Amino acid sequence: MLSGARGFTHKLFFFPRYPTLPLMSHSRVSAFSTAPNLKRVGTHNGSFHCDEALGCFMIRLTDKFRDAQIVRTRDQQLGFSLFGEVLESLDAVLDVGGVYDPSRDRYDHHQKGFGEVFGHGFTTKLSSAGLVYKTGLTLKHFGMEIIAKELRLDQGHPDVHRLFLMVYKSLMEAVDAIDNGINQYDTDQPPRYVNNTHLSSRVGKLNLDWVDPDQSSEKENEAFERAMNLTGSNVRFHVKSWLPARSIVVECLETRKDIDPSGEIIVLNRFCPWKLHLFELEEEMKIDPPIKYVLYQQLHISNLTDNLKHAVSNWESVAPCFGWSGRGVVVTLFVFNFIAVFRLLFGGRPQDERSKHWRVQAVAVSPDKFESRKPLPSQWRGLRDDELSTVAGIPGCVFVHMSGFIGGNQSYEGALAMAKDALKL
Repeated sequence: MLSGARGFTHKLFFFPRYPTLPLMSHSRVSAFSTAPNLKRVGTHNGSFHCDEALGCFMIRLTDKFRDAQIVRTRDQQLGFSLFGEVLESLDAVLDVGGVYDPSRDRYDHHQKGFGEVFGHGFTTKLSSAGLVYKTGLTLKHFGMEIIAKELRLDQGHPDVHRLFLMVYKSLMEAVDAIDNGINQYDTDQPPRYVNNTHLSSRVGKLNLDWVDPDQSSEKENEAFERAMNLTGSNVRFHVKSWLPARSIVVECLETRKDIDPSGEIIVLNRFCPWKLHLFELEEEMKIDPPIKYVLYQQLHISNLTDNLKHAVSNWESVAPCFGWSGRGVVVTLFVFNFIAVFRLLFGGRPQDERSKHWRVQAVAVSPDKFESRKPLPSQWRGLRDDELSTVAGIPGCVFVHMSGFIGGNQSYEGALAMAKDALKL
């Protein structure tokens, strides 16, 4: 898809398709995936969390446990189970059992004295997901094996190591911290708002509702599989989207002085997730002065049909993972999401004229801050259209946000003029 993403493949992860998963019907031990000669991976039954769902998803992508059967139980010894499915008999055990022993593929983190961390500068105590990602029989990392396979590169390739660390930094560490009850900030002050939209929270909401009359193990396992697929889709994002975007940002940084002699403005030749890449690459490439503004073009409404076709093609390969099927369902889901994103970003419908224009966005002081390094000028903020063009002395202006973090112009030349003038004001 992108010339800079060597080894990039569209079909990144294999999801076995079981239209109806046969489940064991007793209440204490349940399992799904009944294909013969598969290894068996255990985790606890009952309410599930993000870490074991993600851990089970990842371990089933390895050579050793490819498509392994998932057994959900808390029974550790045969004497405590009427059905014979016990933790001691399984090939791997995650998040239950009170044992961390990678030589036996035991990955629990609840036992007294456990303090394993990921390393590489990370100090957060690991959950079962972090243990699976960190520990393996080759190179001591299942995560390295998984990333290398999905990129179709050797484990020694720098892109594999780069993505291996980024997946932990931007996805796995938060799962580890939340499951271990580690606060995000070192402060006694209460949070200013509640965030119940992160991945761990979304996984938690997939547990059976207490008012649901059917609380069977079958329903519980179906919910757990949905949780596995949800967490796995977040890993897929980094392989499919995050890494290919890096090459785009690198190219833009290398040519930044062709845009403006200051070197403080870059233009994305294709919109992509650029923010995290920018901060890392500035340090890696020793860019000084740092970038102040990023220019990119918004989706033109005339391209909507082509984008829908592309989205349908992509989603049809993913939809079965979530139990969805049919082109109509895929199109409907995409359209609803498309409308929602435009309403969120622009406060209007996709037909909003601003969807045709160029954006000039101020770079934040850091990835986790809203404050900009150099906001667009205060005299422009909150203005739009002719009034903004008059004040700025630049034709074609569309708007500037009240905070000054973003503005728009009808043309590339206008957006570039806004960025250049903003540097001087």
